[in-house]
Amino acid sequence: MSDIDLVERLDRVLPQTQCGQCGFAGCRPYAEAMARREAGVERCPPGGDAGARALARVLGVAPVPFDRTRGAHKPPMLAYIVEPDCIGCTKCIQACPVDAIAGGSKHMHTVIEPLCTGCELCVPACPVDCIVMIAP
Repeated sequence: MSDIDLVERLDRVLPQTQCGQCGFAGCRPYAEAMARREAGVERCPPGGDAGARALARVLGVAPVPFDRTRGAHKPPMLAYIVEPDCIGCTKCIQACPVDAIAGGSKHMHTVIEPLCTGCELCVPACPVDCIVMIAP
């Protein structure tokens, strides 16, 4: 299997949250590091133990549980903006790694649900705490 094929397989196993909890700038860079054997399979909290086992199978290495110091494994969530509380600062837009938030400066923002990965990066970016995570 070529290195490109291996990266593709690893990337497909990852949850595509683009949250950065693994220490990389997204799922693809993490997959590339695993393919180069520069990162282990245990770094993805959104994938949990099942994800770590699946990554280990692809790489042909011994399975290990995910590293809980990187974050908790949670069910899939979506960001929701409490629109009356939004001040239109655009900080959530800047924090979103998948461009799932629409809006303009000094105007209310909204989440484009099909694009939201539930990474939660928008939550700490909001200065007025108007973003909550909800079950899809």
